[in-house]
Amino acid sequence: MSAPPALSQPDRRMDALVANGEFPITAKDFDVISGIMMAQTGISLPIAKANLVYSRVAKRLRQLGLRDFKEYCALVTSADGAAECQEMIASLTTNVTRFFREPHHFEHLKTKILPDLVAAARTGGRIRLWSAACSSGQEPYSMALTLLSVMPDAAKYDVKILATDIDPNMLKAGAEGIYDEAALEPVPASLRERWFRALNDGTGRRQAVDEMRKLVSFKKLNLIGSWPIRNKFHAVFCRNVAIYFENDTQEMIWSRFFPLLEDQAALYIGHSERVSGLAEALLRSDGITIYRPNGAKGARA
Repeated sequence: MSAPPALSQPDRRMDALVANGEFPITAKDFDVISGIMMAQTGISLPIAKANLVYSRVAKRLRQLGLRDFKEYCALVTSADGAAECQEMIASLTTNVTRFFREPHHFEHLKTKILPDLVAAARTGGRIRLWSAACSSGQEPYSMALTLLSVMPDAAKYDVKILATDIDPNMLKAGAEGIYDEAALEPVPASLRERWFRALNDGTGRRQAVDEMRKLVSFKKLNLIGSWPIRNKFHAVFCRNVAIYFENDTQEMIWSRFFPLLEDQAALYIGHSERVSGLAEALLRSDGITIYRPNGAKGARA
């Protein structure tokens, strides 16, 4: 079937279909869903994303036995629909991730941030790292693996990695720490053998060992909601999530990170993202998509 014609703004017909498929979805239905996503997550869904919204949310309609998106929208906006609303948000949240994505970030963490922290931790200091959009755990475990490569006994010291995400399904997967062979392919063989144990279930999957999993705490957090965080961090990874927000929301998030950065900390962002707004005056570049607080010492020799 051919795609429906593009709808003009703002005079589009609210009863016009915006995507083809077994379940009718109108412009009004789309506006309900996109409005929820903006209000609860800050994610902007323009009408051009109608087919994506349809393909992901239609699965929920099938599971619930609903006839169309009108019924679904009535459910997720009802007093009894809070749980399903969260399922919808989870289905529309992008969770593309992999181990050691953007390797230069982990090399920077290893060579520019961790050496002084490891030395201090061995004499009573602490190490605090944060993966602010952790998805199913590959990013925080990559941070843990980077740390363990220079501090194999990190579990004996005051070392903690916070991993947060809006999607409870991803947090559960991350806490379990089970990955197939393809997912683990980017992990160097020596680290894979040391820090992931093979499961005896014939699937070839491996699970992060308890010693590494105990370093990482998975918690639900909405980046546009409240941040119940008191301590500062030595490194924050917030990558490939701000691109889904409108400009003012992006600027707000970058500014909120700054007070949570230690003086010598690093903020790592996505390859197509740039710090903007008030944070531009507070942070300086220390490499490709790497920022440090103004006044932080330069690169190590």
